[in-house]
Amino acid sequence: MFPSALATRLSISSKLLTAAMIASLLITVPGCKKDKGVEADKPAAEMYADAKRYLNGQNWSRAINQYQRLSTRYPFGRYTEQAQLELAYAYHKGGRPDAALSTADRFIRTYPSHPNVDYAYYLRGLTNYDRRVGFMERMMPSRVRDRDQTAARESFRDFDELIRRFPDSRYAPDARQRMVFLRNNLSFYELDVARYYLRRKAYVASANRARYAIETYPGTPETAGALEILYISYTEMGLPELAEDTMKILALNYPDHPLVTGESKQGFFSRMWPWGKD
Repeated sequence: MFPSALATRLSISSKLLTAAMIASLLITVPGCKKDKGVEADKPAAEMYADAKRYLNGQNWSRAINQYQRLSTRYPFGRYTEQAQLELAYAYHKGGRPDAALSTADRFIRTYPSHPNVDYAYYLRGLTNYDRRVGFMERMMPSRVRDRDQTAARESFRDFDELIRRFPDSRYAPDARQRMVFLRNNLSFYELDVARYYLRRKAYVASANRARYAIETYPGTPETAGALEILYISYTEMGLPELAEDTMKILALNYPDHPLVTGESKQGFFSRMWPWGKD
């Protein structure tokens, strides 16, 4: 084949390919515009109903996408307000705690007088609770108290704020129950740290930690142990008056405590650390 003929055929093929591509675009682009037009023309009520359907069906990712579209298309209005609250819940259930917290915070700042703002406070506490405590409680209950307690403290503060602001909220009873659990675990954690310092004869640190547990989480099952650690720490530091005052408090509130009755058959350190000193 001669070069000129080959060039002619290549030119014709190129023109045919270009024409085919243009025809394809003419077919697909109107369709895309039509689809976007349908979504853009949807009323807020319909978009909200779609998102709510996904939420009720526990399809968290599609619910999140639909709530986001609704908020973008209709940035104001009652559907958008409720959508933000339900978006925070979808984030929480979909395993995106940071997004859930930021959305709940934004809702509280934007709609402080909303009739359902108490749920935003509750959801914030619930997200922090499940972020660490809830997972560990389900998977390894015996290890809950050994973990970093930052999220637990934040959850406790969130629930406490809910109860202070909305004592009659429908979510307050559940928040109170969770706070009891959190208080007990936080108290145990502080006492565990106090024992650690005591075993290493860091008596100032052990006394401070035990006193913090007593003052911050009074009335928990660990209070007696905290007073015991405080008494031992003061005694070892050569502070007999403080040690005596601590013993009086221990005897008044826990008269059957082994340290009060003197009936303990084991030494303090062997009870605190049964595997031996380290």
